[in-house]
Amino acid sequence: MKYTLNQLQIFLKIAETGSVTQAAKDLHLTQPAVSIQLKNFQDQFDIPLTEIIGRRIFVTDFGKEVAVSAESILNQVHNIQYKEEAFKGLLTGKLKISTVSTGKYVMPYFLVDFIKAHPGIDLVMDVTNKTKVLQNLENNDVDFALVFINPEIQNLESMDVLKNRLYLVGSPNLPIPSGKTIDSVFKKLPLIYREKGSGTRQIMENFIEQNNISITKKFELSSNEAVKQSLIAGLGYSIMPLIGIKNELQNKDLHIIPLPELPIVTSWKLVWLKEKKQSPVAKAYLEFMKLEMQTIVQTKFAWYESYV
Repeated sequence: MKYTLNQLQIFLKIAETGSVTQAAKDLHLTQPAVSIQLKNFQDQFDIPLTEIIGRRIFVTDFGKEVAVSAESILNQVHNIQYKEEAFKGLLTGKLKISTVSTGKYVMPYFLVDFIKAHPGIDLVMDVTNKTKVLQNLENNDVDFALVFINPEIQNLESMDVLKNRLYLVGSPNLPIPSGKTIDSVFKKLPLIYREKGSGTRQIMENFIEQNNISITKKFELSSNEAVKQSLIAGLGYSIMPLIGIKNELQNKDLHIIPLPELPIVTSWKLVWLKEKKQSPVAKAYLEFMKLEMQTIVQTKFAWYESYV
C-alpha cells in the first residue's frame, strides 16, 4: 500500500459529497486530477471502493469503511500539526460554527480579524437553514451557532451581535402596492416565501398571522438568492432581511416598500450550549467578540443604520 494523504483526502471528500465534480470544487482541484487520484487509490485494493450506476458514483460498503479510516488518519495528521503549533505558542485547533443562510452576510465580518490573528486555527462554517443549525447545536457538533430567532433549546447562552431588520421589498418596475390597511396591500401581492425550516419564513408567517393578513397567492423558493432573483425579475414581493439585499438596494434592482408595520426587528445572536466544555479556540473567540464586536458593527455595518 502506497496511498498518500492527498489520496485519502480526495476519497473522503468524494464519499462525503457523492460526486467527483463537487469534490474537485471543494478541494480546488480539476475534475481530471481528482479522477486520476481516485483511480490510483482504488487500484491499491482488490475490493472496489466505488461503483458507477448510470452517471452517478456510489461508495461501496467497503469504501465506506475505508472513508471512516481515512477521516481518522487525517484527523490524526491535523492533531500533529496542532501540537507542533501549540509548542510554538500558537493558538491552534478548529472553530466550528453553524449559521442560518442569511448569516453568510454577517458572520464573516465577525471572524476575519480573529482568523488573521491566529493562523493556526481551522474554520469550519456550515451555512444552512434554521432547522439544521439547531440540529448541529443540539447534537453538540459546533462551538457556536448564529441565529435570529430564539432557539427553543434549554440551557443556552447567547450574545446579541447585530439588529436584524426585515422589510417588504420588490422590483422598482412593479407598481407600488397601496391600500388603506396592511391586509388590503397584501391581498394584491403575489408573495414569495422561503422553504419550510427557514428562519425568515418563520418570521414572515408569524407577522402575517399576528396581523391577520390574508394571502391570496404565494410562491415558495429554497434559497435567499432564488428569492432575490425572482424579486428582481418581477415575480412578486417578499419580506426579506435587510442584511442580504445591500447590493440590490444600492444598484436599484430592488426597493423597500414602506409600511408602518415594518420593519420587523429581531436580533442576530451568537448562541452556544451552556454546559459545553469550550475549547481554547472557542474561549478565545468569545473573548475576541466581547472586546471587538461593537467596533466591527460600527465599522462594517454603518450602512445598515441609514435604513432605520
